[in-house]
Amino acid sequence: MRHSLYYKFILGYLIFGLLGFVTIATVSSGAMQQKIVEDRVESMYDEASLIAASYSRVYQGRQQDLNSVYPQMQAVAQFLQAEIWVVNRQGIIVVDSDTSAKSGTLIDGFDPTATGNRQYTIGRYFGQFPYDVISVSAPITGNYNTYGYIVVHLPMSEIQATTNGMLNVVYITALVLFGLSMIILLVFTSTVYFPLKKITAGANEYAAGNLTYHIDVGTQDEMGYLAATLNYMSDELNQMEEYQRNFIANVSHDFRSPLTSIKGYLEAIIDGTIPPEMQEKYLTRVIAETERLNKLTQGMLTLNSLDSKSYLSRTSFDINQVIKDTAASFEGTCDAKNISFDLTFSDTEQYVWADLGRIQQVLYNLIDNAIKFSHPDSTIYILTYAKHEKLFVSVKDTGIGIPKDSVKKIWERFYKTDLSRGKDKKGTGLGLSIVKEIIQAHGENIDVISTEGVGSEFIFSLPRAAGR
Repeated sequence: MRHSLYYKFILGYLIFGLLGFVTIATVSSGAMQQKIVEDRVESMYDEASLIAASYSRVYQGRQQDLNSVYPQMQAVAQFLQAEIWVVNRQGIIVVDSDTSAKSGTLIDGFDPTATGNRQYTIGRYFGQFPYDVISVSAPITGNYNTYGYIVVHLPMSEIQATTNGMLNVVYITALVLFGLSMIILLVFTSTVYFPLKKITAGANEYAAGNLTYHIDVGTQDEMGYLAATLNYMSDELNQMEEYQRNFIANVSHDFRSPLTSIKGYLEAIIDGTIPPEMQEKYLTRVIAETERLNKLTQGMLTLNSLDSKSYLSRTSFDINQVIKDTAASFEGTCDAKNISFDLTFSDTEQYVWADLGRIQQVLYNLIDNAIKFSHPDSTIYILTYAKHEKLFVSVKDTGIGIPKDSVKKIWERFYKTDLSRGKDKKGTGLGLSIVKEIIQAHGENIDVISTEGVGSEFIFSLPRAAGR
């Protein structure tokens, strides 16, 4: 584009102008000249016929001599800018509108039928002229006899001069139109070429890694839409790069801590810093750290499978029963903190069309979070209710809540609020990311309502099973 597109357009524009001029100079000039010839021949023949009618009266004895018609012939010759002859049947020029020219001259090889089926001939008329002329003849007749011919000669130079004059007007008009068509070039330059240059410059910046570059094209057309799309793409890529940097930093941090602990405990056991009677305690901690690493790895694998968008295996199942079973699996943890569940279902059985295993994972993560951040001797409320073709599930706790500035960030991978870092030493920061990915994969939504120090409520929707 840098060295070709604009120049190609200009070259095409110039070629168009050149071809237009050549077309006018050849096709149009030829057609114009032919039209002028036809018009002049028609006019010449009409005048020749009128003069022939006048001379016919002379030959029929109605007038005394040939010279009586001469003034009419001379006036017509001046009007037509032509030379007019009266030629007898033997080919002798009897009268010539140019008195000093060819009167009394015998036309060698004179043949009045030489025009054939045409009204005129173009040439030197039996060698009588040193230049080309258009010759038109009309017979002088009377009493069923032909007495001679009126022959009108018009120099081709007159035709050419008229043609050139008209072509000059056409050329000037074409030149003006060509100049006006420069507006198209200016419009192309301002609306296509300049924006395209900016877009190309932006694409080069993006290719060089500068994703913060902004393409300044604000038009409301395809160029503006393309620039806006590229700006949006660069913003998304920039955010993705930022996310990848944070992702690597978080993964490194979350892996480094348990590995450092495991390494420290094992080295202390080997070098005797930890006495034999304390080794079981610290080995238990090592196992806990390995479980944390395993949980982190499994969470990352889960998110990776969710990204593939091809993992769902939908069936129809009773969500109420799944909630009961999932809540029952936390019995031991709840007993340790004296936490109870309040399950409220709008109907005895409520069937949904979803992936049973994934929804169990969603419920497990939400309930696990609710327990972790709830105060001892509190209640976790789980509610289900149907609305139109959707079924909504709510998991609500009365725990520490989420800070206002962190609510939008809790869905990010590895993100932990400052409060959760204090409460949840074993968390990976992947639980809520997994929850959101699963719900969105079902084509549904999940929202959170939280107040710091009051508690949090997570609400998600699922499609109801057909016929239920």
